[in-house]
Amino acid sequence: MDPATGSLLIAAPTMGDPNFARTIVLLLDAGESGALGVVLNRPTELDVADVLEPWADLVARPGVLFQGGPVETDAALAVATVGAVDDEPIGWRRVYGSTGLVDLDAPVEIMATAVSEVRIFAGYAGWGAGQLEAEIAEGAWYVVPAEPQDPFLDDPERLWATVLRRQGGELAMLATMPAEPGLN
Repeated sequence: MDPATGSLLIAAPTMGDPNFARTIVLLLDAGESGALGVVLNRPTELDVADVLEPWADLVARPGVLFQGGPVETDAALAVATVGAVDDEPIGWRRVYGSTGLVDLDAPVEIMATAVSEVRIFAGYAGWGAGQLEAEIAEGAWYVVPAEPQDPFLDDPERLWATVLRRQGGELAMLATMPAEPGLN
């Protein structure tokens, strides 16, 4: 599968970059000029209420900020689902299905009636033209379809293994690979 907006990148167990070891990245934008996504399974210990208090009541459990990636870590992106797929509220842009990006400058009161789950990320992951495709060709990433619940699991530390297992075959077997195989 080619990297496309709305797909997931699963970091291969051999991923050497500590920013992405055992991560799942949701691609928010992908095309000829590059790709941008957020790491779904890196919660921080910082409560959303401490940094974006108006959004605190809308975020999915755990109610913390997530480390979206190593780029622009002082900026925030929000991913949310809307109740009606045909009704796109102002301040929300579809990524896949009923999941999309939320403009954090949009009035929270309006978004509260339109979205059912929100997750907020500090920073993002980004690739220049051809860079992600080269990393995939080298075996650093597996590209798979995203499912609606992926960005909002309340136990994000299990997401890497969960997504691998549901792929079946060889990818499912990778879910059991220890983080440090040399220590076995």
